[in-house]
Amino acid sequence: MSIAVHQLHKKFGNFTALDNVSLDFADGELTALLGPSGCGKTTLLRIIAGLEFADSGQVLLDGEDASATHVRERQVGFVFQHYALFKHMTIFENIAFGLRVKPRHLRPSEAQIKEKVTQLLELVQLDWLADRYPPQLSGGQRQRIALARALAVEPRVLLLDEPFGALDAKVRKELRRWLRRLHDELHVTSIFVTHDQEEALEVADKIVVMNHGRVEQIGAPDQVYQHPATPFVYGFLGNVNLFHGRVHEGVLDAGGVAFDAPGHQDTRDATGTGYVRPHELDVARYTPGADGLAVRLGRVHSIGPLAQLELVRDDNGALVEALISSERFAQLGLKVGENLLVTPKRLHVFVDQL
Repeated sequence: MSIAVHQLHKKFGNFTALDNVSLDFADGELTALLGPSGCGKTTLLRIIAGLEFADSGQVLLDGEDASATHVRERQVGFVFQHYALFKHMTIFENIAFGLRVKPRHLRPSEAQIKEKVTQLLELVQLDWLADRYPPQLSGGQRQRIALARALAVEPRVLLLDEPFGALDAKVRKELRRWLRRLHDELHVTSIFVTHDQEEALEVADKIVVMNHGRVEQIGAPDQVYQHPATPFVYGFLGNVNLFHGRVHEGVLDAGGVAFDAPGHQDTRDATGTGYVRPHELDVARYTPGADGLAVRLGRVHSIGPLAQLELVRDDNGALVEALISSERFAQLGLKVGENLLVTPKRLHVFVDQL
């Protein structure tokens, strides 16, 4: 099922949760709504589900206006962060619940319910837990059961609100991969809310980055990460170094060090900022007269395949973070306090808007 929202506006008192948001969600696509707390992503999800109503705007399900349609009639499956399982019911009965409460003329027979629940337990690879109760399960298992329960009613769309937020890092990573495999098998149109950049980049077909009730950027994970449309998106998607200065005819002068500023050949004497991710910096020993930014190695954190270097700029004392391979770090034989040069392999410059 395709989903579209047109000009959604929602306020809670004086707080604007959604500021005229318009989006299209393609049939069978897995979309991540990504952004910081309070950016409007959960409000958007709840309006699509029918759990909240917008002050203005439309929700279209397969092209039909569903803005005033009750949540029961939208055929939406909803998975919350905290499972919301019935503790007094077995796992089997939790999954069967949505089928048992259907109107009598739509309710499956007991044999059909048993078959459906068994299939779903096998799908989420927990068929051996049918007779257990939620408190007897781990957090990851409970979340998979919550997903099975949402799928039991054969929803036209699956909505997930921070589905793995309450789990530890290792379990979260396992469930991310599992959700991606499950989606590839079922192809249910799905939207999930997260503030975890890695989660969105790993799982989603498309990412919608939100901030202050507005959409900052929409695109495939690689597109959003490699080509951020705004400074906010660049800063939100992982660590980044900022080099402030003036942009003139394709060059950023950041404290006397000149960096190429692609795409700004026609810019004349404007303030701007260069954005460089830690892994996009080349690190070399200091050589007088060589191109690059002079820094001093302040601290090294080297675990596994990568070495994280905290570098202090000679000119203004600002901190610069670089990420190189542990092998490269060993080859250079760098010592804390040593003078180095860093040069960006790639620099994205945003000119300040007047």
